[in-house]
Amino acid sequence: MKRIILSVFALGLLISPALSQSFADDEKAIIAVLDDFHDAAAKADKDRYLGHFTDDGVFLGTDEWERWPLHPDFTDYVAKRFENGGWSYHSEKKMIAFSKDGSVAWFDETSISNRNGGRFRGSGVLEKVDGTWKIAQYVLSFLVYNEVGGDVSKIIDGERAKR
Repeated sequence: MKRIILSVFALGLLISPALSQSFADDEKAIIAVLDDFHDAAAKADKDRYLGHFTDDGVFLGTDEWERWPLHPDFTDYVAKRFENGGWSYHSEKKMIAFSKDGSVAWFDETSISNRNGGRFRGSGVLEKVDGTWKIAQYVLSFLVYNEVGGDVSKIIDGERAKR
């Protein structure tokens, strides 16, 4: 029995570095996907930008009604929006976590708009599809300090009442 326990323990020690290495490689791949996603947006490269999504991907924008399924809504929006140029964000910090089997990852990133300096949080879910990480859901949110949250809510309520 002692021999079995030691064997299982030794096997675990041998396998765990391989698993952690796999996630380290996946983390690098996800960072590359997100960086390229933002680069494609900055260059208004529609095909490259949309190519980062799963076939059933969803983009959630900052407006409360903005839930854009990839097909056809977000694809149409991006095509029209990119006619006049894209949008540019650079990420300051990314946090990535994985499902136990490594086939799904979720992330959050703090980003800054290169146009106006506004701060945003991007968060979402990626799936590994045929060995490639694809964005299944991307959520873009404004960052608001808690101390001014009440004031921001009043502004939003005023805008909502106009609609």
